[in-house]
Amino acid sequence: MPKQTLAVLPQQFTIHSFNPEQAPSSKIFEQEIYFLGKTEEELSVVVPSTLILDSLDSESGWRCLEVLGPLNFSLTGILSGISGALASVDISIFAISTFDTDYILVKQINLTEAINVLEQNDYRINQSANISLD
Repeated sequence: MPKQTLAVLPQQFTIHSFNPEQAPSSKIFEQEIYFLGKTEEELSVVVPSTLILDSLDSESGWRCLEVLGPLNFSLTGILSGISGALASVDISIFAISTFDTDYILVKQINLTEAINVLEQNDYRINQSANISLD
């Protein structure tokens, strides 16, 4: 029986690190998709790579796989299964969760291999014909 279905988002993403006292740029909130995470030690921001931000550090070249949901909170092991399959072939991830679903970012260079490994592990991957894997 197939596991979850994931969709490949079309854009590349950049992960930024900021000082936690720094106010996020208002340009972040104008993006179609963005993620913010703040702790006492840092402010992390994930945005499409087309947005250039002046951060302390950044890493570009990430692609995003969305676990199609919504996912019920009683479901267990979703991220564990996906990350385990990718870890088995040495693909590191950056995981993000929202109320309804999970997002797994992998480096662009690993996207095709990540899709292949997930499909071999019974995950379904939705890819639009116009989405480049390169």
